[in-house]
Amino acid sequence: MDDTSRQVAASPDEYTLTIEDAAARYDHAGHPRTLRSIQRYCAKGHLDCLRKETPFGEKYLITPESVARHIAQIEELAATSRRDVPRQDATEVALEPSQNLPPAPGPRSSDPSRPVAADERYMERLEGDIEFLRGQVAVKDEQIKDLTERAHETNSLIAGLQKMLTPLLGRTSLGLHEREERG
Repeated sequence: MDDTSRQVAASPDEYTLTIEDAAARYDHAGHPRTLRSIQRYCAKGHLDCLRKETPFGEKYLITPESVARHIAQIEELAATSRRDVPRQDATEVALEPSQNLPPAPGPRSSDPSRPVAADERYMERLEGDIEFLRGQVAVKDEQIKDLTERAHETNSLIAGLQKMLTPLLGRTSLGLHEREERG
C-alpha cells in the first residue's frame, strides 16, 4: 500500500539557500524574519534543511520550496486571523462618568491588534525565550564566580612563588655581580 501523503526526501542538491538567502525571501514576501528565527525554524523542523558543520560553527542549507511553503502558511494564518467577521456584541454596562478618571487613550496605531490565540502563542514563546536566557545568565554567573575564584588562587600562587624566588634571584644577581668585579 503506497502512502502518497508523505513527502519525498529532497536530494542534497535541492538544499541551496543559506540562512541569509532565506531571510531575504521572507523579507521580500513582506514577512521579515531575523537570522536567529530562521535558525529556530530549521531546528524545529518548520523548514527542510541540512545542517553542516563548518570550522566556524553550524551552517544550515535550506530548500527554497520549504521557505515558500512556510511563507504561504504565514500568509494563510494572517488571512484567517483578520477581523473580517463581526464580533459578538458586548454587554453594555452603564457607567457614570467620573471627573476623577482621565479619558481612555485611543489606539496607538491604525494596525488592528492580533487575535488572542496568536498573542498567547507569542507570549508563550517569549516566556520560553526569557526562561532560556535566565538559565543562560545563571550559568554565566556561575562560570564568572568560578573564574574569579581561580584568578584569586592564581594570584596567591604567584605571590607565593615571588616570595620564594626573591631570595634566590637576589643571590644569583649578587653572585653574577661579584663574579664580574673579580673577573
